[in-house]
Amino acid sequence: MVAKLTSFRLIIYAVLVALLFLAALAVFSPLTLLNALAWSDTKSVAIKNLSYGNETRQKLDIYSPIHTEVPPDVVVFFYGGNWNSGSRKQYGFVGKALASRGIMTVVADYRLSPQVTYPAFVEDAAQAVAWTLKHIGEYGGNASKVFVAGHSAGAYNAAMVALDPRWLAKYGESPAALQGWVGIAGPYDFLPIVAPSIKPAFLYPNTPPDSQPIRHVTAAAPPSLLISGSADKVVNPVRNSAGLAVALRAVHVPVQTVVLDGVGHGLLVGAFAPLLRSYLPVLDDVSAFVFRTSAAPRHEDEVGRGHFAVHTGVPPVSR
Repeated sequence: MVAKLTSFRLIIYAVLVALLFLAALAVFSPLTLLNALAWSDTKSVAIKNLSYGNETRQKLDIYSPIHTEVPPDVVVFFYGGNWNSGSRKQYGFVGKALASRGIMTVVADYRLSPQVTYPAFVEDAAQAVAWTLKHIGEYGGNASKVFVAGHSAGAYNAAMVALDPRWLAKYGESPAALQGWVGIAGPYDFLPIVAPSIKPAFLYPNTPPDSQPIRHVTAAAPPSLLISGSADKVVNPVRNSAGLAVALRAVHVPVQTVVLDGVGHGLLVGAFAPLLRSYLPVLDDVSAFVFRTSAAPRHEDEVGRGHFAVHTGVPPVSR
């Protein structure tokens, strides 16, 4: 299926993007502006500065829908930043956006390079997810409906937690406990490392081959949603998102891919902000995936074996 924006919508979209980044460059950082624009997302309440570990950066914030009759599904979100920058405080707009759709959202920090190197940030991601599985019920969330998601470097963290059972096992959990995972513009197969900014984080050229998410694809992987932009110049969408989708489908893991035509790396997460979500359907796609996957029956003997009652793969959607 190919869905195209109308010429008028493309013009409006281009104008909005231009205004957004001109304003951001002149007055704010882009993320500060995106958070400021999220003032209209008033359908959530935030619980902040919860610790999931003993380290300073092992903290998370919870964004909970204010109107829900049953415990909501939960998404644990990890932001990007080359594994050397970023803060959960910059991504409140993501938590508010998902909560506005009825999804409880955990936005977690993790330790960064150069203070740590691989696999410390993956261990932190796994610890945050394990904390969520154990404790989110205390905050009203549905502990049996937990997803992990991320953008860019955060999508890598999410992929490693979802695909490589070593990390959750350190904290007494398993990827089988996850309903699914979402990768937005994630790097999943990037050896040899070319970008100088991330070489220290992975001790390149001594990077372990098993640091690559694509090496951990098995039929036990949870259902997957991979979103990318055709104009992404930071993370190659063909090698990474499309390549991982091929590997997942080869072992019959349910996977949906969405490719946004002409969209670059940063806008894929910016699309969660109110100003852009009408023109870039990332929030729609993530929400639909969560609700569809959560509602699908998965029998006890099917969990962790790559089976999915609704479908075993969805062709790429290009928008």
